[in-house]
Amino acid sequence: MKNIIAILGIFLIGATGFAQNKNAKATIDVDGVCGMCKQRIEKASIKAKGVKSAIWDVDTHQLALIYNEEKTDLTKIQQSVADSGHDTQDIKAKDEVYENIDPCCKYRDQQVIDDHQND
Repeated sequence: MKNIIAILGIFLIGATGFAQNKNAKATIDVDGVCGMCKQRIEKASIKAKGVKSAIWDVDTHQLALIYNEEKTDLTKIQQSVADSGHDTQDIKAKDEVYENIDPCCKYRDQQVIDDHQND
């Protein structure tokens, strides 16, 4: 009987080790230049099912995420951001989507980047 209880205990401990985190945290790089980009990036991140929090920093280009690993993963979140027109560390936005974002948000244009740094 003790052996059965010990085996069940080990099994349960092992099974919880493989459980996915409902409050996983991650940080990814996302290109952008301004407050409008911030709103678009955060909104696109939250659209990905399972994302609980998304905060993008204009200066560092870091997107801090809290998400449920049972419902989504970083690739899906990055794809949602790229679909909004912003390049991530692993997924580049399609050119046609990028071209439709506001002119002040053209983060691939060095002149736009320079203009935002002078603000």
